[in-house]
Amino acid sequence: MLLEAKDTKNIGRIAKIVRQQQELDQTTAGAFAGCGINFVSQFENGKPTVQLEKALNVLNALGIKVYLDIPDSASSDKLTELTGRLNHE
Repeated sequence: MLLEAKDTKNIGRIAKIVRQQQELDQTTAGAFAGCGINFVSQFENGKPTVQLEKALNVLNALGIKVYLDIPDSASSDKLTELTGRLNHE
């Protein structure tokens, strides 16, 4: 299922719902993501200043994949080269 991530509150709510459906508490989800319960709580509540790397770790731990939808007008050789390298890492 694809959902548009419009803001930090929306992303946090989605993460919380997925975590709860997996029957994980915040402590366990945080442990899987390498962060603490305070971070998970702040993230789920949509705090706009959470660290992106930690947020991505929580999403990954929950099995939520994040994609960037680049406009066709922004495509370039540099982006093509970068995506090729990233797909091989």
